[in-house]
Amino acid sequence: MQADAFLFDALVRDGDSVIVEKPTYDRTLLSLKGRGADIHMIPLETDGIDVAALQSQLSAGVQPTLAHIIPNFQNPAGYTLSAHKREALLGLANQHGFTVFEDDPYVALRFSGESLPTMLSMDSARVVYASSFSKTVCPGIRVGYLVGPEDLIAQIAKLATGTYISPNMVAQSIVYEFCASGALESSIETVKNALAERARTLCEALRADLPDARFVEPQGGYFLWVELPDGTDIDALLKAAAQRGVAFVKGSDFVLDAGGSSLRLAYSGVTPAEIAEGVARLAEAYAESRA
Repeated sequence: MQADAFLFDALVRDGDSVIVEKPTYDRTLLSLKGRGADIHMIPLETDGIDVAALQSQLSAGVQPTLAHIIPNFQNPAGYTLSAHKREALLGLANQHGFTVFEDDPYVALRFSGESLPTMLSMDSARVVYASSFSKTVCPGIRVGYLVGPEDLIAQIAKLATGTYISPNMVAQSIVYEFCASGALESSIETVKNALAERARTLCEALRADLPDARFVEPQGGYFLWVELPDGTDIDALLKAAAQRGVAFVKGSDFVLDAGGSSLRLAYSGVTPAEIAEGVARLAEAYAESRA
């Protein structure tokens, strides 16, 4: 989020057009709206942003300064940008002169499928890349990094220095010692194995207890995007679920317009047993809200 804020401060002015995925991370939307950006949401498909829809917008005259993309196990949808779409997106960025912000905190958390090259490795002049140790070392550590063209990073470093003089050196030292000790790799494997089991349990439970739910089984990351039948009252479902001690985030939080009948489930912070129980309670809440 700090990378978001500094990059947006450096590149986005009031009225500038910015491309984001639909749905996208809710805090990104809030940050861009607060800066007066003209936000263009491009539909997200199961293999990433709809590049044909983006091409149509660009051909219609939209001139974005920036495109914010979460390429791996996207928050909130859990989808991954395919290799050919990465190439196509970079081609559009070069053709139309906008920067691609590759927001990639989940990249190390792949537990199935093949890893894909970062867009930064494909075009370092057009891409600014961000990632975080908060998803691999410890959520509370709050240490991340930003990589991009030297002049832009120097501008952002100046913003950072003017904001807080220096980053949290204690937290950075902890991360350094953790990485230097060789513990990072084993930690990532532990996290990936735990996430794989939890994602599998969640999908199995949804298929068994909530067959109306439509979703794509994730290959990594923290999140599962669920579509329920049209007309499902998500507000009523949220209330009924909360009464049973179950929390989720409404799909409407991740878009500018109506969120339809969608929701995000996060499986990272709960055990498989809790997931199974949670889905059973969610199914009860769904039956009540439908009634």
